[in-house]
Amino acid sequence: MNTPVLHLEGVSRIHGSGELAVHALREVSFEAYAGELVAVMGPSGSGKSTLLTLAGGLDEPTSGRVVVEGTDLTAAGAGGRARLRRTAIGYVFQDFNLIPALTAAENVSLPLELDGAPSRAARAAAATALDELGIGDLADRFPDEMSGGQQQRVAIARAIVGQRRLILADEPTGALDSVTGEDILRLLRARCDAGAAGVLVTHEPRHAAWADRVVYLRDGVVLDDEDAGETVGARR
Repeated sequence: MNTPVLHLEGVSRIHGSGELAVHALREVSFEAYAGELVAVMGPSGSGKSTLLTLAGGLDEPTSGRVVVEGTDLTAAGAGGRARLRRTAIGYVFQDFNLIPALTAAENVSLPLELDGAPSRAARAAAATALDELGIGDLADRFPDEMSGGQQQRVAIARAIVGQRRLILADEPTGALDSVTGEDILRLLRARCDAGAAGVLVTHEPRHAAWADRVVYLRDGVVLDDEDAGETVGARR
């Protein structure tokens, strides 16, 4: 394969120190390539969300390297990581992380505008992303005027807007009904088929079935990395 979009090399993350130290990840090596959707599974506390926060440059590893599109996130510094999040990385958080004072369209267009895109072009791209999620009619609503499921779809629209090379999704269907959840997975799958790399944290085998590979974590260690079709059944 080509150079991976995301590469974790011997990554460990320890929270705290001494007797209170918690080893969230232990020397994890992991890769995701363009065109590939990777599902990450494991019990609660296994390190799944920590892996995503490191991959998205929201936290730094205690040791090891995290490389996105050839850029070492630690070496890039806070400014470099922020630039990658604006331009190349889309992140779907479990708790949405929408800005309450901004409308749906403003939340979605914000990363583009922060990167210098003209407001008109950014808003047009946001409208397209919202339409893809079937919520174009919510463009002018504020988060507190939307249901949890609607907020989740706005958060997903923000993660896919523009030319995202890496899409990180932490239980993206958690606030959605089963039909809408399948639509979201279909959209993530399509984005990866179009050339993005995707990492999906999920506890649902039927959701992992949309992925090309499944990586299993337990106690911060990768237990297995297998073809999804062999481990959780054929997609759809």
